[in-house]
Amino acid sequence: MRSPQDQTRFSAITEDLAHQRVFVDPQTLVQTDLSHVRLLRCAVDTVRQLYRGRPRSEVLDLFELSGLVEFAGYQWHAGRVGRDSGYQFKLQNADLGLIALVKNHNVKADSVGAHLKFEVSPHLIDNRSPKQLQELLDGLAVQLLTDCEANQCAVHLALDVQGWYPPADLVARMHCRARAQRDFSGVERIEYDERAAVYGRGKSFLFGSASGMQLAIYDKTAQARAIDKLDYWESVWRRTDNPFDESDPFNYDPALPVWRIELRFHHGVVQQFADGSADIRTGAMIDTRTFAELSAHLQGLWQYGLQAFKLLVRPGMYDAFWTLIRSDVRVFVEAASLVEDTDYRRHYKTSRGFSGKNVELFLGNFVSLLVRERVGAQRAFERLQDWECWSVIRDHYAAKGKSERDIYRHIQELMQLRVVRWGRAV
Repeated sequence: MRSPQDQTRFSAITEDLAHQRVFVDPQTLVQTDLSHVRLLRCAVDTVRQLYRGRPRSEVLDLFELSGLVEFAGYQWHAGRVGRDSGYQFKLQNADLGLIALVKNHNVKADSVGAHLKFEVSPHLIDNRSPKQLQELLDGLAVQLLTDCEANQCAVHLALDVQGWYPPADLVARMHCRARAQRDFSGVERIEYDERAAVYGRGKSFLFGSASGMQLAIYDKTAQARAIDKLDYWESVWRRTDNPFDESDPFNYDPALPVWRIELRFHHGVVQQFADGSADIRTGAMIDTRTFAELSAHLQGLWQYGLQAFKLLVRPGMYDAFWTLIRSDVRVFVEAASLVEDTDYRRHYKTSRGFSGKNVELFLGNFVSLLVRERVGAQRAFERLQDWECWSVIRDHYAAKGKSERDIYRHIQELMQLRVVRWGRAV
C-alpha cells in the first residue's frame, strides 16, 4: 500500500505567513491554517522497566503483613495486587513516584524469571535525566532480585496541544496497522474496522492493542481534573514559552482545554525495534534493554508511531495537523537523539520453519485445562496474549489467513466442543 502524502506547507512558497502553518491540499486546493495551534509539550509520560532474576527472600518477607515498610532507604506501602497484573506483590511510594511489582504469578520464586516491573510516574520522569532514573531503578532492582538483569522497557510518549480538537469523524479518518481487535470495558462503542474504542461521549479515543502499540487521544484537562492533578499539569505547561516556535512567545492558555496525543509502546514492541533497528553507519542493531538506552531513540519512535497511525483528510492524504505534529514536534528528553543515524524497523519473529503442529497441540491442551478450571474464553484469550510465545501462535494462524478475532473464536469453539464431548471434570 502506498504511503499517504503530506499536504504542501505554504511556508515552502512564501515566508511571510506567521508560524508557517498554512497547509494546502494539492488536489482540492483547500487551505488549512494551524497558526492558532499551540504545541505545549512532548515528553515521556510513562516508563515501565522490567527485570529478570530471583526475588530475594528478605524482600518476600516484606509482604507477610501489608502496610508501611522500610526498604532501600525509602518508605513504601507493601501489599498484594490482583492476579490480572501478572504479579503477586507491590511496593508503592507515590511521593517518590514509583511502584515496584514483584514476584511473577507464573514463575516460581526460586526460578529465574520476569519477577520485577517498575512503573514510573510522570513527575519522577520529569525530575531526573534518563541516566539518573536508570541508576535509581537499577539500584533498587539489584536489592530486590538476585541474578538481576534488565529485561526491556515500555514507554508512553505524550504530546499536549491547545487550539486543536478531534474532528467529529476522527474514527472514520484514522487508519492504523494494528492487527489486534479487542473489546474494552466501559466504552460507549467499539469500532472493530478501525481498531478503535471511543470513551466518554467523544472525550477519549483509543486505537490499537495494549499488547502492541496504541494511540490514545483524550481531553487531558478533564482527565487531570478528575484525578486532582490539574495543578501539577498546569505548572508543567506554564514552565516554558512555546518550545516549538521561537516566534510565538505564548504557551499555555488556562481558558482552553488541553488535548493529549499519546503513543504507547508495549515492551514487546520496543523489543521488536531493538531487534530490527540499526545504526545507518555501522549496521549494528540498537539492541536497547533499558529506558536510558532507549531515550536516544524516542524521536524515532514518535515519528514511526505517527506513520503507523494515520489521520487522513481524504484517502492518500494526511490531515494537516498530523503532518505538523510529525514534522515539527521533538520529544523532550535529556539525551542526544540518534534519529538521523538510525533506520527504525520492527523485527517480527515468524513461525517459518517451526512446526505448526506444536501450536495446535499446545492450544488443545490449553483448552482442556481451561475447561477443567472453568475459565472463560475471554479471560483465557487475554492471558494468552500476555504470554511470551503469543507472537508465535498469532503468526502461525496469520499464515493460515486467520486474524486475532478468528483465534478467539477458534478457542471458543474448542472449549464448547470439549465440554460437549467430554464434560468439564475429565
